[in-house]
Amino acid sequence: MVAQRNFSFYLGKALFFVLVVLIFLFAVFPFYWALISALKLENELIRTPATFWPQVPTLQNFQAVFQNGSFLRGLLNSTIIASAVVLMALVFGSFAAYALGRLKFTGRRYILYIILAMTLFPQISILPGLFTLVNQLGMYGSITSLMFSYLIFTLPFTTWVMTSFFKTLPGELEQAALVDGCTPFQTFYRILLPLTAPALVTTGLLAFIASWNEYLFALTFTLTNPQADTVTVAIAKFTGVIARNEPFGEIMAASIVVTVPLIALVMFFQRRIVQGLTAGAVKG
Repeated sequence: MVAQRNFSFYLGKALFFVLVVLIFLFAVFPFYWALISALKLENELIRTPATFWPQVPTLQNFQAVFQNGSFLRGLLNSTIIASAVVLMALVFGSFAAYALGRLKFTGRRYILYIILAMTLFPQISILPGLFTLVNQLGMYGSITSLMFSYLIFTLPFTTWVMTSFFKTLPGELEQAALVDGCTPFQTFYRILLPLTAPALVTTGLLAFIASWNEYLFALTFTLTNPQADTVTVAIAKFTGVIARNEPFGEIMAASIVVTVPLIALVMFFQRRIVQGLTAGAVKG
């Protein structure tokens, strides 16, 4: 009986380990394939059957990417846009979350439901109305239009997660700060806001990733101004060094270049992200 239990225990652990390995391979393989494709020459990329390791590794594709002025300009535009969106989302989202999480007023719950509902609409459904609004405001063809439009899907998420965090903070902190002579605004940014660092990191990083990877709005609102293209649009417009040839190697190299910073940020802030998502989902 004991031997049967031990066999079942080790069999379960073995199956679980196999499942974890399969999930890991499934998640990592696309990135691996992009990397080895970026290291292959053009003739090897179109060869059949495909090889799982470059026969003659080369950095030619990466050199072509960094010599592409449109890609470098798109990289700079994406950095500016994503950073500005994160800053605005955290600032406005923190104020809104403090009001929704700490202040008591009529309709607070319904406002939270409306904010959550704003994240449920697909991008394509709001694109026509947003295009008209951006055009009437005179922002079409500029990176300002992207900053404005990206807040539509980053600000509600930021507000929702931050509200859950503010709700979990003990009320004694505010009372003690007011007794010590702090104004409500000083209590907010000196006492409560630093305690929400995990939520700030989580929402800020997710907002940065969403803005960095966005393609539909970027393509639509910068169609007449290539100088405002983001890095995703710049990659889609790659023509390659060789005429009449789809630059698969350069596209893969560019994808690696724009993905590595995101992976580095996620790995660096991994602990904060877990804390932020867990506290925001469970304690709220």
